[in-house]
Amino acid sequence: MNLTLSNQVAVVTGGSRGIGAATVRLFAEAEARVVFSYQHAARQARELAASCGGPERTLPVQADVRKMADAKRLVQTALQQFGRLDVLVANAGIWNLPPLPIQEMTEKHWDEMMAVNLKGVYSVIHHAVPAMIRQRGGRIIVISSTAGQRGEAFHTHYGASKGGVISLVKGLSTELAPHHILVNCVAPGWIETDMSAPVLRDKRRRRQALGSIPLGRFGQPEDVAAAILFAASSAASYMTGEIINVNGGSVLCG
Repeated sequence: MNLTLSNQVAVVTGGSRGIGAATVRLFAEAEARVVFSYQHAARQARELAASCGGPERTLPVQADVRKMADAKRLVQTALQQFGRLDVLVANAGIWNLPPLPIQEMTEKHWDEMMAVNLKGVYSVIHHAVPAMIRQRGGRIIVISSTAGQRGEAFHTHYGASKGGVISLVKGLSTELAPHHILVNCVAPGWIETDMSAPVLRDKRRRRQALGSIPLGRFGQPEDVAAAILFAASSAASYMTGEIINVNGGSVLCG
């Protein structure tokens, strides 16, 4: 099984921390050249890029993927610096920490969630696909969530955004197949990241979350990054439109 990405160029959104950073590291180890976006974590982004080979191998780009111009600039950076684009990982996303009942959910809450988690995926795919069509191939991996499959009470706008991502992947997989562009989804469960840390530090909520996982442990960012690398590699050359669940058995559906 060949999991190398030698001579390939990848773009990873939300790459400065958590799952995104683990993906950047693993792609660099697999010999890809990587351009990744960050929004606020400039120091972490610079340190990550330096640890992954510096500007000749790994480039951080400040970008807000909600903005079409920023998404375009991110993709163009990869094309201008490295000459091509083989893999896109649409990872950037947000989640609401405090439980939010639907009757208290404001239009701003809803719009922000959809702008980052759904429009932010559309924006980078929109700008990446023309380059992949010209190259007659590519890989798009979108990060969803268990919440996109089963829903999530008090986080319903998050679940809706991640469910929308899954539907987008299903449609694009058939639309882009004639161009040899494979589109798949990775759906993590509870992963120990900065985003989940406030919940997992709460003893009651940690016990509750852990009780829902048959494997009896929380995932690590590297667990998800490994699935992303598989989907990006030649080992997954006959797979498109699929959801790869990385959740310790907590949601058993595709």
